[in-house]
Amino acid sequence: MTTPTRRDLMMQVALAGSTALLAGGPALARDGKAAPRKPLPPTQAMWIDGAPPPLNAGQTWGVPWPQGAYPRKQAFRARAADGAAVALQTWPLAYWPDGSLKWTAHAVGAGALGAGLTIEPGKADAGAPGVRVTESPAAVEVSTGPATWRFPRDGSALIASATRGGREVLRNVRLVLQTQDAPEIDTAPVGRKTFESVVDKVAVEQNGPVRAVIRLEGRHKGGDRAWAPFIVRFYAYAGADSLRMMHTFIFDGDAAKDFVCGLGVTADVPMADELYDRHVRFTGQDSGLWAEAVKPLTGLRRDPGAAFRDAQIAGRKVPPADQMAAPVRAGLHLIPAWGDFLLSQPTADGFTIRKRTAPGHAWIHSDGGGRASGVAYVGGASGGAAIGLGNFWRAPPTALEIQGAAGEVARLTAWLWSPDAPVMDTRFYHDGLGMETHAQETEGLNITYEDYEKDWGTPTGIARTTELRLWALDTTPARDAFPAMAQLNDKPPRLMATPERIHAANVLGAWSLPDRSTPQKARIEDRQDQLLNFYLGQIAQRRWYGFWDYGDVMHSYDVDRHVWRYDIGGFAWDNSELSTDLWLWLSYLRGGRADVFRMAEAMTRHTGEVDVYHVGPYRGLGTRHGVQHWGDSSKQPRVSNAIYRRIYYYLTADERVGDLMRDLVDGDEALTRVNIGRKLEDGAWPKGEIRASFGTDWSSLCGAWFTEWERTGDPRWRDRIVAGMNSIAALQKQWFAGSATYDVKTGVFSGAGDKMAVGHLNAAFGAPEIHVEMLALIREPAYDKAWLDYCRWYNAPRAEQIAQFGRPLGANGLRQGHSRLTAYAAWRLGDKALGERAWTEFFGRGVVEDLNLSTATKHFAGSDVLSPIDEAAGVTTNGTAQWGLAAIMNLALVPEALPTSGG
Repeated sequence: MTTPTRRDLMMQVALAGSTALLAGGPALARDGKAAPRKPLPPTQAMWIDGAPPPLNAGQTWGVPWPQGAYPRKQAFRARAADGAAVALQTWPLAYWPDGSLKWTAHAVGAGALGAGLTIEPGKADAGAPGVRVTESPAAVEVSTGPATWRFPRDGSALIASATRGGREVLRNVRLVLQTQDAPEIDTAPVGRKTFESVVDKVAVEQNGPVRAVIRLEGRHKGGDRAWAPFIVRFYAYAGADSLRMMHTFIFDGDAAKDFVCGLGVTADVPMADELYDRHVRFTGQDSGLWAEAVKPLTGLRRDPGAAFRDAQIAGRKVPPADQMAAPVRAGLHLIPAWGDFLLSQPTADGFTIRKRTAPGHAWIHSDGGGRASGVAYVGGASGGAAIGLGNFWRAPPTALEIQGAAGEVARLTAWLWSPDAPVMDTRFYHDGLGMETHAQETEGLNITYEDYEKDWGTPTGIARTTELRLWALDTTPARDAFPAMAQLNDKPPRLMATPERIHAANVLGAWSLPDRSTPQKARIEDRQDQLLNFYLGQIAQRRWYGFWDYGDVMHSYDVDRHVWRYDIGGFAWDNSELSTDLWLWLSYLRGGRADVFRMAEAMTRHTGEVDVYHVGPYRGLGTRHGVQHWGDSSKQPRVSNAIYRRIYYYLTADERVGDLMRDLVDGDEALTRVNIGRKLEDGAWPKGEIRASFGTDWSSLCGAWFTEWERTGDPRWRDRIVAGMNSIAALQKQWFAGSATYDVKTGVFSGAGDKMAVGHLNAAFGAPEIHVEMLALIREPAYDKAWLDYCRWYNAPRAEQIAQFGRPLGANGLRQGHSRLTAYAAWRLGDKALGERAWTEFFGRGVVEDLNLSTATKHFAGSDVLSPIDEAAGVTTNGTAQWGLAAIMNLALVPEALPTSGG
């Protein structure tokens, strides 16, 4: 069988209607059977940071496979670089339509792995004893080898106990939530309440042999009130002495009454050692460590002896007390015992450490620094526990606290929101400014770009997911072990399939590997890197950090103030506007850069949680860009969009993101509760009738349905997409109608669709990218032609539009971003002239969102700015995302049409 040419593809469009090509080569030939495949490169998993980490506590990652390569029950094994077998756990993530594996997830246990692994078909090696899961009516018990963890099925404790060698070193791990009924700045009396976790559900999602996953759900309860739902997953890996913890907090309270003043994870640590053999550790910045004893033996007026001092400093058990210098031994009771310790990180730029002997006595300042890496330990020679809070300095106000270390039980807490910080105030930021009608709200939109509507800017229903880690330890770790623990917490190592290997599987749409073989290609690649580096730098320079903010970037820039427009309506936080998330993920796929991965990961965590409603009337919808992530009154599927989450899910097999996408399969039901077009002239639709756009609404929902079809093989999700496709194709103006009446029960559009309504945003939220994948696997000839027509004509010269439709299509905004639609049509039709037109559109100028290859960056310092910054006055995040996505798709589809110079 020969590979089809573009002329063949053009004939297929005319005769059969659909082709199925993906980036990197044909997936289906004319007869629908699998085309010949090139041999796959080795299926390797490599460290994204380029070198093995100092500490590996277990790894999970995803691997794609070409269609038809392996059946759904194929087994796999892993080999280290030296050929040694490595115990491997494998499970499917997604399937091709023929039932063959499309994505698999793989897990390996803790311990050194060298430079990477190679995955190949074959029976997995059993390896050393792995994770053991034991279930009973009362609890789930998980043993990783070094430690055993017990998860009760009800009560307040998420973890009842953790043992090492039969000795309990950690117990009663629970969640704590503290609130005030008014901000402290108000003059009214403030009432405080404390809520603790109550577990409702415990489920074993995986039970080994390499990896076990325990999922818990519940609420925070205090008195007769239970609120603030939580979802917590614990990940146990064979050989690990720690658990990875994913903590999701959902705010379902009242922003005007529920002011969170503390949110944390706390645990009890039994303390059995002598006070001078009890140790406290905080990791600082980089490899720094704060290390002290509860009762210090150093610095005293009388010397206990070098052996005692050296052992205490190292964290070892000191020699027997009868060997201690007599004056010190006699005066031990007069040395204060320090029971409470607090490392507080109120901002991204500084932390302090203080301690006190006990409540009721003064705190004593100890030390401080810049950006703490977020690990705290308390324990002694007979055992102890540590907790790590991920993104500790990036998501302030955070804190690590140890209480009662001089007593029988210490309390170890990681504060996601520190009690010593100002309260979490989520109220809307202004009083409405007199806007009471839709006409007044539209007037406000025209001045500040904010879509305001009274009571719609609510945080009720948003969430935040945070990664933590718990260690159960049989002794105080050596000082040089803590930097490795800090790195594991602050910059978790990642095994990942290589870009070349992912690309060879023909998955995730139209993208290519970087190519600098011509001057113009090199300029585009250089510009991509420049933009990525610019935004990475802006995060640091502009301090885009904080519990609710970390992971997002700003929308537009104010050149007069030399700041991003953080306080100007819809120009502030980006909230996925014009597919920034997708640009970052495709950029990572192409280059495999660790810094880009972590930026994209943080954005996925943020935009999928904070910018989306998970409970309440807006459930399933996301919030348009604004000063507050939840503040804008425009709630739409274009933000909750599964298209922005799925690449991360397939690369990492992350269960929480998998949940977020699955929650969206009925996302169109939200359109019955929220009339997105209510403020438009044609927004007053008949009761019970829903109007949905083909791009921002339906295509976003297609991302969830397509992903669920891949993940499960359930044909009803494919049928859901087909119902929409065929009904759009049946409309008189098809995609050019822009939107139509939509039936949530059937997924069918209806009406004449005889009016042209071409909007520049309809294909700006992942529609081109998901269509590349959908049309490769779902062959509906009429719809295929309808989409190709839209791709071909949207950016067509005005005269050609008039000749085709009798009128121009409109302003044709975002022409540069839409050049990728032209490129897709050119590729599908084998039309060289159309390919050349795509690049002309890409390099053209027309609206403010377009970028070129030469936007300059200027450095400002001194009195012009608060702190030194780099400014790119011509850059907007809208323009960056659309430029980047167009460059990626155009290079993948029509590289031969790219001019050799110019631009």
